[in-house]
Amino acid sequence: MSYDHDRRTRIEQMRNADRARDRRVRVVAVSVGAVLVAGLVAFGSYALIDRADDKSGVESSMGGDGKGGSASVAPQDGTAAAGPIEGERSWDAKKLTRNHVTDTVTYPMKPPVGGDHSPVWMNCDGEVYKKAIPDMNAVHALEHGSVWVTYNDKASDADVAKLADRVSTTPYSLMSPYPDQAGAIMLTAWGKQVTVDGADDPRVAQFFTHYVQGPQTPEPGAACTGGLDGS
Repeated sequence: MSYDHDRRTRIEQMRNADRARDRRVRVVAVSVGAVLVAGLVAFGSYALIDRADDKSGVESSMGGDGKGGSASVAPQDGTAAAGPIEGERSWDAKKLTRNHVTDTVTYPMKPPVGGDHSPVWMNCDGEVYKKAIPDMNAVHALEHGSVWVTYNDKASDADVAKLADRVSTTPYSLMSPYPDQAGAIMLTAWGKQVTVDGADDPRVAQFFTHYVQGPQTPEPGAACTGGLDGS
């Protein structure tokens, strides 16, 4: 009996040891699995973030939508704005008087870039005038930060149409014929003026970017509606 009892005891001890070993193996396996899963999740999250950062960088370099689109225009205008405008003429803003007068003013340049002017501004909310407009009212529009596009009969119909499209979609701009100006197409802001070769001349975009409500504006934000409408 003693022998059988000892034998059963040893067998039971061996079984208990096997069960304990199995539990340890399972615990280790579960722990290792958890570590692996956590590692995979962390790696996946890092990969997603990395891809998102890459995508964000691409979109930023393309102007925001990652597809090109209108982004091709913005860098062109923005780059143009960074440097000086070739052939631009400037006048000392301190010497351009700003009195409101009713007597006719004879300006030393055509089109005028500033000086005393009418108390009533020319409407300049993307206005395209088919006939010549009064200098004194146009100068008041320049004082409010508008760009004035003018042309004579040397400008092609295609260039006039393209410039009209730009002006009609640009607040604080106006356009009109100016028969006795020197250049076929000229752009004027307060104290600034340039003659360009055509509607596709890059200086057109430069000038608009620089001077529509630009730093030369004596009265930024002043109205461009409610004035003279040219009719």
